[in-house]
Amino acid sequence: MAMDARTPATAPQPAPVPGVDVPDARGRTGLDQTGRELTGNPRVRVTDVRLLSSNWHVFRANTLEYQRADGVWETQHRETYDRGNGATILLYSVEKRTVLLTRQFRYPAYVNGHPDGNLIEAAAGLLDDDDALTAIRREAREETGHEIGEVSPVFEAYMSPGSVTEKLFFFAAPYSPDTRADAGGGLADEGEEIELLEIDFDEALDRIGGDIIDAKTIMLLQWAALRGPFAPLRPSPVE
Repeated sequence: MAMDARTPATAPQPAPVPGVDVPDARGRTGLDQTGRELTGNPRVRVTDVRLLSSNWHVFRANTLEYQRADGVWETQHRETYDRGNGATILLYSVEKRTVLLTRQFRYPAYVNGHPDGNLIEAAAGLLDDDDALTAIRREAREETGHEIGEVSPVFEAYMSPGSVTEKLFFFAAPYSPDTRADAGGGLADEGEEIELLEIDFDEALDRIGGDIIDAKTIMLLQWAALRGPFAPLRPSPVE
């Protein structure tokens, strides 16, 4: 039977969006809601969050209203990349005056001008569903093969706050032959091929800006020299 010309056609329904209406590859939904609930800063009102990608990590386009110091509200657009939080650790030996670092291929550095993409770094990884201390023990074992004992929290830092949401938890711990549990080297099924490097601490400092150009590693080395295990003894204050 022919449709009556006066009968309105049914509007096509938008396709469900993975990560928003239906689960994405990691089983997540509602990823467009992050940020809408924020109330800590009265000069910021989040008005829209649009999911751009949730292939593994989450890429969002955010619209917000920001009140300037003169009281005027302006609309701003910000993109955020959410890869979760992470942890990193400097393994050191005071007796040998050495540190354990790793070297592995980093494609983002390679595509942005690094000669071969092989960066020297402190052991590190994402927290995933663990707390920071549990995660860094896991990453230290996977990457270096050392089952570390007492771990000292150092500080926390946002590494690229203009666009990346990640906060990194920094730690330090001593290592020795007794803490060596296996060869390390990372997880092959995650595409990791990690080389372990034992480097004299003063040499590592000298290589900052040369072949040590990873930010978290530089921060840990400088901490170790200024306030950590290799800091010079400070004289007692004069009474």
